[in-house]
Amino acid sequence: MAASGKPRERQRGNITPLPSGALRVRVYAGQDPVTKKPFYLTKTVPPGPKQAQEAEKIKTRFLNQVDEGRNPKTRANVDQLLVKYLDVVDVDVLTLRGYRSKYNNHIKPLLGTTPLSKLGQIGTGVEILDSFYAELRRCRLHCDGKKFIQHRTARPHQCDEHEGNRCRRDNPQGCWRCRRMCKPHVCKGLGDSTIRQIHWILSGALDRAVVWGWIAVNPAEHASKPGLPTPDPHPPTVDEVGRLLTEAWKEDEDWGAFLSTKTTTGNRRGEMCALRWSDRTRREGATSVLSVRRSIFVNDAGHLEEKDTMTHQQRRIVMDTEPDAVLDEHEARCRQRASELGIQFDPNGYIFSSAPDGIRPLHPDSVSKRYARLAKRLGIDTELKNHRHYNATELIMAGYNVRSAAGRLGHSGGGTTTLRVYTAWWSEADQRAAGATPVRLPTRPAARDAKASKPAVPDVTNEDLKPYERIAADLRGAIDAGILAHGDPLPSEKNLAARYGVAASTAHRAVALLVAAGLVTASRGKRATVATGDDPPLASVTELKPAAPS
Repeated sequence: MAASGKPRERQRGNITPLPSGALRVRVYAGQDPVTKKPFYLTKTVPPGPKQAQEAEKIKTRFLNQVDEGRNPKTRANVDQLLVKYLDVVDVDVLTLRGYRSKYNNHIKPLLGTTPLSKLGQIGTGVEILDSFYAELRRCRLHCDGKKFIQHRTARPHQCDEHEGNRCRRDNPQGCWRCRRMCKPHVCKGLGDSTIRQIHWILSGALDRAVVWGWIAVNPAEHASKPGLPTPDPHPPTVDEVGRLLTEAWKEDEDWGAFLSTKTTTGNRRGEMCALRWSDRTRREGATSVLSVRRSIFVNDAGHLEEKDTMTHQQRRIVMDTEPDAVLDEHEARCRQRASELGIQFDPNGYIFSSAPDGIRPLHPDSVSKRYARLAKRLGIDTELKNHRHYNATELIMAGYNVRSAAGRLGHSGGGTTTLRVYTAWWSEADQRAAGATPVRLPTRPAARDAKASKPAVPDVTNEDLKPYERIAADLRGAIDAGILAHGDPLPSEKNLAARYGVAASTAHRAVALLVAAGLVTASRGKRATVATGDDPPLASVTELKPAAPS
């Protein structure tokens, strides 16, 4: 029989027996985009009664995944993906620094070795990410549950910060050395905001992996990320801002000008440090305009460097009369200082600078630390960034509309950020504009006088008195006349009952009336005594009723 000339078709997958008795399923899935080598989907089936059928099912599933494009495309892991993603992502330099920090501290230790072929599957990948987020909420150091000492630094050091330098005994909160001491580790999870940032880092990297053909689907789209934290700004009060500015002016005029300008403009810390004299535009018959287009930050080498603002947009702030005068006086001081030192005043120098010629900006961290010392000295619990919140809330209460307030503060989104962060203040401003609350209520009763609420002792001249009232009136007359002085004991109830010819309960009721009126004090097991107090009025009687004849 003649051999057929048709070439034999190549098998797309194969099942190979192993020496251990297991079967290895292997299906070709194309070229690995990372290593540029052939990539195979493989799985080992252990020995069993239905081993062959199970191997055929796995082979069929692999072939279907390859045909539908749902199969993993590479053997790369999460670490390799993040390294490449952070090299190509286009974000702000400080944002990229935060990405790398979160990658090194959290993503790499927990997910770095996880294969993308495992993470790129909807069921398995979502489960891995959910477990990862749960671990972040449990402990930010990712401990294994065993006790250990959490050291304050990785360098060689002495664990006891208080060696030979104990803190005062009258300081129950401890000192800064107490807070820096190496102490037993206590698990504390990351905040929801940080976990959300880590989620978006992973989601962005996995999106790129889908585009690059490394995986078929992005499991982060189906993972359960934390909810968006509710903004909760804490601006200082008007009184606190006044105390802070007053103390800053007393400490240093340049420092007072910096803090005053930041409060009135609402600029961010780095934006304040980056202001130059050339950013201030003067206009005839009007106040100046301050242009905010740069920000100062500390680069990876530890040096100060300029960059764009947070929103990468320029904004122009119209200065009011008083803040404009503050900048005029500050410029006059800078010019005079340069003249006294015999140097040229630079019209393009930094407005706030530690150098006489304005060539060097203030360090943002130094500004924050100086402000922290100022607030601590005054006993005010606030931060430098809260002056920006103070400016925003003052604009809202002054009647600024959303777009104007957002433009002055440099918020993106056309005012959505301003509305979301300062919702409570917008609501307060709207309520004040609406006027009185139209809620109908009954008339509030007049306040009761505490003295008027006490029962009055009847007048002794009244003839229509009950027996217990007569006894109480006579006793009050004796107290008013001084016969019974403050602190003197009253006659016993038994003697009063015998003298007035009444029952003991009637005498007890008379004493109770005096106690209620505040003229007598009584306690269990002790005789009632005349209460101490202001001088009594003139007496209405001069003596008690004589005892009845026996």
